[in-house]
Amino acid sequence: MLCQCNCFFITSSFLNFPNHSRYVRRGQPDAGFPLFESESLKWPGFVEFDDVNGRVLTYSAQDSTYKVFDLKNYTLLYLVSDKNVQEIKISPGIMLLIYARTSSSVPLKILSIDDGTVLKSFSHLLHRNKKVDFIEQFNEKLLVKQEGENLQILDVRNFQLTEVSRTEFMTPSAFIFLHELQLFLTFRNRAVSVWNFRGELVTSFEDHLLWHPDCNTNNIYITSDQDLIISYCKADSTDSTSEENAGSINISSILSGKCLAKINTGNSNACKERKKAWKFRNTVSEALEDITALYYDEDRDEIYTGNRHGLVHVWSS
Repeated sequence: MLCQCNCFFITSSFLNFPNHSRYVRRGQPDAGFPLFESESLKWPGFVEFDDVNGRVLTYSAQDSTYKVFDLKNYTLLYLVSDKNVQEIKISPGIMLLIYARTSSSVPLKILSIDDGTVLKSFSHLLHRNKKVDFIEQFNEKLLVKQEGENLQILDVRNFQLTEVSRTEFMTPSAFIFLHELQLFLTFRNRAVSVWNFRGELVTSFEDHLLWHPDCNTNNIYITSDQDLIISYCKADSTDSTSEENAGSINISSILSGKCLAKINTGNSNACKERKKAWKFRNTVSEALEDITALYYDEDRDEIYTGNRHGLVHVWSS
């Protein structure tokens, strides 16, 4: 999750602590504690919370420095200071450092997420004069896509290359890697798809049209078993109970693509809002407008949503 430094961060590690989630439920976000006050993180700097590895990555554009912190106690573990690093990608156990490309290749380094040790350095050949759409790393698999070219999936252990036709795999706006299933999600034009690392389409979703066309991943939650995706979606146009400005919260199976449940203006009795902490009340329709963040507390079986007005709603069955 990428956020600008002036945001109020609500991460799963925050919500999993009973004392912290109690402050959210009471409507007291100021009862939390500030983080990274010593860091200069204004744009294009950023903070990224990584629950899988238990790490936090910060970037200071002022001095071109990346820092890695422990997510448990926010202690600094190590830093990477190199002006030639263009981007860093995090996947389970490792970080991929992407350097400024040459005309025909892009230099890459794979680091241990634990201590920053360099595990492998190599260059990947590119088509000349073609823009790089993305470079992504997941475990031993490197995904590279250039404009108008096929998707390349490179196994960095043996450098075996798999290509997927550009007509089958079009450049998505975002990825989510599913480390438990060895699959990955792609988001493009409000649609979600599931792929494996052989470049094969595994799942298309029947009723999961995202609200935001550019895929705001803050509005998407994947359960810890990676069997469900919960997203803020466009309401079904055939639903006569839906309201124009209100979306829906859809819960779908990742492996089958089936929609298992949804929260919309037509089933407000099934999911209620807890609003005791607020001095004013919203209708269900109002609470389903302009959602900017979504989180599912798996222990309590509750969904938290935040909207552009700064309100947090809790939905429980």
